[in-house]
Amino acid sequence: MKNYLFYVLFFIVTSICSQENDNVALKFKEYLGYVKKYHPVAKQAQLNIGIGQAKLMKARGGFDPKLEIDYDRKKFKGLEYYDLLNATFKVPTWYGIEFKGGFEQNDGDFLNPQNSVPQDGLFNAGISIPIGQGLVINDRMATLRKAKFFREQTKADRDILINTILYDASLAYFDWLKAYNEKEIYDSFLKNAKIRFEGIKKSVLLGDKAAIDTVEAKITFQNRALSLEQAKVKLTKQSLILSNFLWFENNIPVELQPNVIPDPNVETDIDVTLEIEGSPLSDFTLENHPKLKSLNYKIEGLEIDRKLKANKLLPKIDLEYNFLTETPEVSRSFTTAEYKGGVSFRFPLFLRKERGDLKLAKYKVQDAEFELETTQLQIKNKVIGIYAELESFTTQNQLIATIVTDYNTLLAAEERKFSFGESSLFLINSRERSLINAKLKSVEVQNKFFKAKAKLFNSLAVNPQSL
Repeated sequence: MKNYLFYVLFFIVTSICSQENDNVALKFKEYLGYVKKYHPVAKQAQLNIGIGQAKLMKARGGFDPKLEIDYDRKKFKGLEYYDLLNATFKVPTWYGIEFKGGFEQNDGDFLNPQNSVPQDGLFNAGISIPIGQGLVINDRMATLRKAKFFREQTKADRDILINTILYDASLAYFDWLKAYNEKEIYDSFLKNAKIRFEGIKKSVLLGDKAAIDTVEAKITFQNRALSLEQAKVKLTKQSLILSNFLWFENNIPVELQPNVIPDPNVETDIDVTLEIEGSPLSDFTLENHPKLKSLNYKIEGLEIDRKLKANKLLPKIDLEYNFLTETPEVSRSFTTAEYKGGVSFRFPLFLRKERGDLKLAKYKVQDAEFELETTQLQIKNKVIGIYAELESFTTQNQLIATIVTDYNTLLAAEERKFSFGESSLFLINSRERSLINAKLKSVEVQNKFFKAKAKLFNSLAVNPQSL
């Protein structure tokens, strides 16, 4: 609740500042912190952990002790045909062995002789052991093992989901920054065009300039105004796209106020925020990549299923032995001479279903292994390509910065010549258009550079812990 009030207060203050024409920079790290903590998809990713824990709890339930009570009675025309009571307590264990204890009390005029027990009932305690199918691995063991792998897989999948939403949010922020910088460029050159237009009008009135220069200056001014309006519309659209990633507690969406602007010095924070700082290609490894960890856990689960299917090829042989006594005092009353035991044997002759299930299980494992190998290669090549891209963009940024500086020099020289009457408004406008295009190109290259960093963050599947 305190956090919620703080954020509400923050945006109220932001709104007030807007009225006073004071801009507030939304820091990149602060923005991603909001996304990671409050975005519904980020919360949805956390739900997967709960799902994994719930499945693990469900699988462990297969080893819970069980109490079973069967009571059956038949009475007709004054005769009690039978009155049967059978209570059993079972404790399953890991290797398919099951310990049992029970009580049986039966009575009736037409009681089946095999159900005859002493008047006060009969106690039993024993064990059931599978010596073929189900001893090394069984359904309960397989379900629990797969649930453990699934729990770890959900953690890796959670990291992937969070990384993806942070990646998409980063792209939205960089596009917002690009639109803002373009708007600022057009805004500054509109001011220059207006000043030049006003100056030429005065010069025309004084007779220093031809009247046609006023028309050309006006056209330039109007073109700059048109470009600025288009840039403002683009900035508004990008602000709304960015707002899709901003939420508060209780799933309350947030809309950016007009005075909220991107951080102009974001370049210094990107690597630290995305935790890709100091990650040279030579240090790149695939061992801890969440996507590969998820696939490995998937393969482990499928391998457990394959082993279970292979175990189904064995005959099902169950041995059961129960000591019998009329009193529940185990240490004194149980003897090997009084018991109930048996053996059961089941084995399908052709094993077509079992062999078919085993083949399908093997194919699933092979399919997952192929997917793992393909994904490893794709990630490796993608990361190598991004490092090369980043290196190229570093060079491109240096080149475009030099180009912008040179165009600035040319424009300043042309304006100086114009003030001496040695140049024309046409040449100044031409130099200025070249400078505008160079600055826009610089903004575009910078945007691609930032997006390449975000792609590296996404390819490495980093889950920033500092946010």
